[in-house]
Amino acid sequence: MANIDKRWRVRAGAPLQGTTPVPGDKSLSHRAVMFGALAHGVSHVRGWLAAGDTEASLASIRRLGVKIDRHDLNTLTIHGGALHKPDSPLDLVNAGTGIRLLAGIMVGQPFASVLDGSTQLRRRPMKRIIEPLTRMGANIAAVEGKAPLTITPAALKGIHYEMPMASAQVKSAVLLAGLFAEGETVVTQPGPARDHTERMLTAMGADLQVEGNVTRVRAGGLLKPFDTTVPGDASSAAFVIVAATLVPGSDVTLTGVNLNETRTGIIDVLQGMGADITVTETGLEAGEPVGTVRIKHAKLKAAEVGGEVVVRMIDEFPVFMVAALHAEGETVVRDAEELRVKETDRIAVMAGELRKLGAQVTETSDGFRIVGGQTLTGAVTDGHDDHRIAMSMAVAGLVASGETTVLDAACAADSFPGFAKIMAHLKADITEYEPEAS
Repeated sequence: MANIDKRWRVRAGAPLQGTTPVPGDKSLSHRAVMFGALAHGVSHVRGWLAAGDTEASLASIRRLGVKIDRHDLNTLTIHGGALHKPDSPLDLVNAGTGIRLLAGIMVGQPFASVLDGSTQLRRRPMKRIIEPLTRMGANIAAVEGKAPLTITPAALKGIHYEMPMASAQVKSAVLLAGLFAEGETVVTQPGPARDHTERMLTAMGADLQVEGNVTRVRAGGLLKPFDTTVPGDASSAAFVIVAATLVPGSDVTLTGVNLNETRTGIIDVLQGMGADITVTETGLEAGEPVGTVRIKHAKLKAAEVGGEVVVRMIDEFPVFMVAALHAEGETVVRDAEELRVKETDRIAVMAGELRKLGAQVTETSDGFRIVGGQTLTGAVTDGHDDHRIAMSMAVAGLVASGETTVLDAACAADSFPGFAKIMAHLKADITEYEPEAS
């Protein structure tokens, strides 16, 4: 989706006001099409996220011979069962979650496959999944530990794997491979990470147990199909939450948001900084707690962020940097070296883009330091083909003087299609346009 030249023109303006849902959870949408393909029967999914990354996963699953009926953009019927050999490499485009989870499935198949993607995806590290999957007996050939991944059939055996760092993608890849392995697969993680895979597989009847930070899975029983609605993405909600917190006079309510505690680190940290955020749980969707999030403008105080909460807000640090610029005192983030190997080096890229607006940001190897109370001035910025960078710069533009332009804004559709439209609905002064051809 990011090959379309779209740009945003952003100005500070009226308070953000109104109520809106946010797009479906990206992590759950990836899993819905993959796990639905493995189920024995027909699964129904509503609220599915139709975004660049998830569309890549859906297309790959279809290439594996799985019939997926699409009733509209966000409603799917998945006819699960046996996967079939694809006739060419599976293109995951920019989807890091997609390629890592799918690798865990493909190493257990009786046919060969190749998982590949964009130039951006080929830069992302895959050794973190290759190492444990190889220990299970998988045959994976990679290019210096990166995509494309060439997988050939192998007999898998369960292992006890102690993860060096908490990662939902690595954990999920190993657990999915465990569904096809002889014996028991045990994964121990050093701290909390997203548990969407465990929740969904358990609901589908997998032989899976979770005790604290230890998860066990065995191959065996047939996975049951599901009928579910995907809740709103907490990571997408974060951009609206920070914007409403920073823009004076704002009062915004988000509905149907996934409130899984492994995803709400940014809310906890912002509340600790003085943000006026009220969370009300309303029920369960897809085994996940959901509810409303009401945000009012508030003045923030600086915080020190590190340790276990980092994993719970790893995707939200780009927009958190914008919040830190407006918090009284010095905000320090550590233990976030994972940010350097996302779609971009998000520490370096965000620091560089914010400096264009006049910000002062001190980078460290595993985070950053920002002294708050800074004044931003509009400038031309770039999304760098990274959805979270583009949207973070739009939020920065809402609290900068003058006009901010965000180039390469189409990449926002990788996770939050319609971002500019939803923000405009909330009274934000954001205009999306395509430049005139020269």
